[in-house]
Amino acid sequence: MSKKIIFTKIEQVADEYFPQPASRLIPEWYKKTKSYVNSKERSVEFSLETNQSIKKCIPVFDVLTTGYIITTYCDLYIKKNDLGEVVYLPSGNQSAISFHPVIQAPYHPSMNQNPYPKWINPWSIKTPKGYSSLFIPPVHGGNSFFKILEGVVDTDTYNAGINFPFVLNDINFEGLIPAGTPMVQVIPFKRDSWSMGMGNEKDVIIAKNHTTRLQSEFFDRYKKMFWNRKSYL
Repeated sequence: MSKKIIFTKIEQVADEYFPQPASRLIPEWYKKTKSYVNSKERSVEFSLETNQSIKKCIPVFDVLTTGYIITTYCDLYIKKNDLGEVVYLPSGNQSAISFHPVIQAPYHPSMNQNPYPKWINPWSIKTPKGYSSLFIPPVHGGNSFFKILEGVVDTDTYNAGINFPFVLNDINFEGLIPAGTPMVQVIPFKRDSWSMGMGNEKDVIIAKNHTTRLQSEFFDRYKKMFWNRKSYL
């Protein structure tokens, strides 16, 4: 039986900006990419490394379709004032953005001398007991305007709103970030205790055996031999 993640609306937001499975918001660049570089699809006349495009890479497909996407829920216009400071102007909802002062994270690698803006998230998120949520920027170019600062929250015990500090990809950007822009990718995961170890000779044999198996076929090798389908509805 599948686990369930619950998004509860705690602020007003239009229906079209509800969270969605990540599989429904695949970046346009990925959709436009053909599976094979050359015209002869599945041809063995070309090197597999050059004939198959990134669209045939199952790890990329998996990460693009893992979890759920929360989008922006109002237009956000960004401009510079007369002092050269960045100004954020949300449409209609003036409480959509707040700020953290630079002093709260003065050495963060994304620090740009400006206060950290923060999206006020209109959703409460709840996961089953023992499950937390990883919050990351939408992967592989899902958002070209800004990126949130990543974090993990125990969403089985904490169900208040979780807000998302972010930084602009280009601090000199001025213009419109439209409502519906992917804001954050939410990936629920089970909390387990882990310890690190080093592989032995048996693990070396297994790894080499897997490599040999991969070399036995031309196409979709990882997908057919090792991949497990994931489901986020």
